[in-house]
Amino acid sequence: MALQLGDQVPNFTQQTSEGEIDFYSWAGDSWVVLFSHPADYTPVCTTELGSVARLKPEFDKRNAKVIALSVDSADSHQGWIGDINETQGVNVNYPIIADDDKKVSDLYGMIHPNANAKVTVRSVFVIDPSKKLRLTITYPPSTGRNFAEILRVIDSLQLTDNYSVATPVDWKDGDDVVVSPTIPTEEAKQRFPKGVTEIKPYLRMTPQPNK
Repeated sequence: MALQLGDQVPNFTQQTSEGEIDFYSWAGDSWVVLFSHPADYTPVCTTELGSVARLKPEFDKRNAKVIALSVDSADSHQGWIGDINETQGVNVNYPIIADDDKKVSDLYGMIHPNANAKVTVRSVFVIDPSKKLRLTITYPPSTGRNFAEILRVIDSLQLTDNYSVATPVDWKDGDDVVVSPTIPTEEAKQRFPKGVTEIKPYLRMTPQPNK
């Protein structure tokens, strides 16, 4: 069965570029972004891993740990990290799971046989501190990811977990948000003292409540 949103993600113990980890223990009480790569020494992945290294302070601000996966060995990862650091002008500052036995890839459904039976697709899993799956995005092997979008989604998830709001199209941190349709307008005005704009009875906007 494929993992679905709201499912508890499976734990695993696996070697990484930074030694063996128990995934649950490594994650602790943080959010986690787990993202897979078709293979080591591939061009698109090299640019992605460099981008995540540069963005790591942004993930840290959101209490989010990042961890990559590729279906090659830890030794192979070490050599590849040298290339990433050299070509992308970074220092890779997070672990890469060595999944040469494809245990984690199979556990998380990262191999799509009709796309390519030999490599993982570009899967992204955002996992919350209770180990629940909150987001999946799957890209084909040929298309690099947009990690700014993944940061935006984490912002939305963390906001909407704490307030009765949703985030509209193209929302980014600081923009107005949508009041939950389950809250009557008069109650919404009490809950959101910055103001509620009623466009339609089911479409009400309010300034982001935690700003």
